[in-house]
Amino acid sequence: MTTSRADRTSHTGRTSGARGAGGTGHTSRTFEDLVAEAAAASVDGWDFSWFEGRATEERPPWGYARAMGERLAGASAALDIQTGGGEVLSSAQKLPPLTVATEGWPPNVVKATALLHPRGAVVVASPEDAPLPFADAAFDLVTSRHPVRTYWDEIARVLRPGGTYFSQQIGPASAYELVEYFLGPQLEEDRMARDPERARTAAREAGLTVTDLRPARLRMEFHDIGAVVHFLRKVIWMVPDFTVEAYEPQLRSLHEKIEREGPFLTHSTRFLIEARKPQA
Repeated sequence: MTTSRADRTSHTGRTSGARGAGGTGHTSRTFEDLVAEAAAASVDGWDFSWFEGRATEERPPWGYARAMGERLAGASAALDIQTGGGEVLSSAQKLPPLTVATEGWPPNVVKATALLHPRGAVVVASPEDAPLPFADAAFDLVTSRHPVRTYWDEIARVLRPGGTYFSQQIGPASAYELVEYFLGPQLEEDRMARDPERARTAAREAGLTVTDLRPARLRMEFHDIGAVVHFLRKVIWMVPDFTVEAYEPQLRSLHEKIEREGPFLTHSTRFLIEARKPQA
């Protein structure tokens, strides 16, 4: 599940996923109890353990964290953009001698610093929409999981000739069954804003060669209304003006639907993209 705070989500990214045991053991709890619990829970970072047993999301088939770790192990200088709380980067068994991560949301900067500094990685507070604060050709590997937006020209600039950008991104119309439950039908342009073919075109225009592009549509289930509330608080770009108070009628209606019919089903979309900067 996924980012404007991080991926994420990522959002998500800056957006990991809400993956749990898939149980339905929350039906005996009231709407008020479930919503109050979710509204009080922390949404810092990209730790999705809160969703255990309350929501599930199918994982993409390519195993991003593992594949990223393999690439990091062979790099000499790496940059992770919009690292969130640093959870995904820190999962790598081996980091390059020079490892830098950027993050724009202050609470996540604190989390990422605490997690990554002991691994020898530097965390730089950098706005998501600003130029990357690094010299040209500084890195042979740039990674990003669920970036809010991909600034292809900046990625191409900081990559060394022969260097690689490796990223898992949110795809088109991700979780839109849930989004449209709250916001109604969305414009086709909005639904397709994250089309992977657009990413391919943007990468090529920045001077990069796309060597891998793989989409996936993944099953997501929400087992109680608390999981929905926590997700919409955490992945804030899904329903940008979301508050419990503003959407209480829709939340109550969805709570009753889940109680009556079982888990609410939606589908996330993701794509994996790898692009290389040509040798000089």
